Amino acid sequence: MKKIFSMVLATALLVCLLAGCGGAPQSSSPAPADSQPAQSAGSQSTPDEPAAPAAPASIKVAALSSAYETAYPGMWQEVCDAFTAETGIEVELICDQNLEDVIGPSMQGGEYPDVIHLATGREKKLTEQFIKDRNIADITDVLSMTVPGESVTVGDKIVGGFTDTTITNPYGDGKTYLAPMFYSPCGLFYNAGLFKEKGWDVPATWDEMWELGDKAQAEGIYLFTYPTTGYFDAFFYALMYSVGGPDFYNKALTYEEGVWDTPEAQECFDIVAKLASYTNPLTPAQANDQDFTQNQQLVLDNKALFMPNGTWIVSEMEDAPRADGFAWGMTALPAAKAGASGASYCWLEQAWIPAKAPNLDAAKQFVAFLYSDAACAIFAKGGAVQPVPGLTDNLDGDNKMFYSIYDNGADAAMGSFATYEAVAGLGSVREVFFDPVNGLVNGSVTEDQWIADIKTASDQMRDNLVE
Repeated sequence: MKKIFSMVLATALLVCLLAGCGGAPQSSSPAPADSQPAQSAGSQSTPDEPAAPAAPASIKVAALSSAYETAYPGMWQEVCDAFTAETGIEVELICDQNLEDVIGPSMQGGEYPDVIHLATGREKKLTEQFIKDRNIADITDVLSMTVPGESVTVGDKIVGGFTDTTITNPYGDGKTYLAPMFYSPCGLFYNAGLFKEKGWDVPATWDEMWELGDKAQAEGIYLFTYPTTGYFDAFFYALMYSVGGPDFYNKALTYEEGVWDTPEAQECFDIVAKLASYTNPLTPAQANDQDFTQNQQLVLDNKALFMPNGTWIVSEMEDAPRADGFAWGMTALPAAKAGASGASYCWLEQAWIPAKAPNLDAAKQFVAFLYSDAACAIFAKGGAVQPVPGLTDNLDGDNKMFYSIYDNGADAAMGSFATYEAVAGLGSVREVFFDPVNGLVNGSVTEDQWIADIKTASDQMRDNLVE
């Protein structure tokens, strides 16, 4: 996977066509009642008469209103309108920041959207629950479908490797269940203006990171903060990859027996525990889905140097106040030792179809359309980049810097911890691995306790892997 993006992005295969076909969000109207030819009173059809054309299908799409939607309001509605214009299939869109709360109750009653755009790693773990319950439809055949309005297949439009990860193929059966959507290089974000003012170099190794932490602490600045513990997934994946390389990384993702007793694992645990001691103490109390931007604000106010995040941070904090001379900077996680490579995790959002979606065929058409030139161009207006060749060629400003991280020597890490069956008393990956970081910071959890709990939980996870 090393340098995967520098090789892919070097060749511009496709350029998005600009398409504008919508505006402010609005509910799509149902198919008109008069879509079938009317018959006069008393008239009857004969066996030789052609059947009246069926009214266009209608589907329901539920999409998370994230920072991309904030940057370009109406982004998802415009994509839905473009899909309707191309296929004749009407779309009822649900777009909300708290999507789980909006669609959860109706799904409990048996009413499912046809397509859901909601990534793993969120606090309420709705997507993870659908994966564990095997309630997600197999969309492998979508890869061979022709993109609506184009002459190429979906598989031809997606960069190699993105449909072969443990995120998109959670069951290890060679089939794709989640469509790879917006991707973002993740790393440590900081105020480049402050570093320039102070004459500080961005640390290339963890030893240099601790030295900088002591130097900043002397000036009343903490080394680290994080929005929520959920952001430690991308951080921890990149850390494992940079410390142990792909072999250790892949063993860890499947909870291989003894993997947490290795020197590589201990080094990862030690780094996180030491980083906790350099973390702004305000962080844990604000590390939730309501107050997380306050932790991000710590970096903008020069009260913390680094935070793990993704490229969406720029639009998410666009209107937030900031220190004089502030400028976004981003770096990969430092290397484990001098001369080695750092690593950046590739955060990947997903779109998927519930297994009980009422309009499966039309839902698959919608997923296929998400990779069209028209849809890509609309998403790009909000800063959302899909794994489609050529899209990054048109980036500029901060995004150009962010997406070049793999060209600048960072290894790319992809994938996630393997899915396991629900077991009474066994928490989620986030609850076991990442949520305890709050305790490491405030002193309520020790490193040894954290490691012991991970080992115990991993034994159960390994024994209950979904196959």
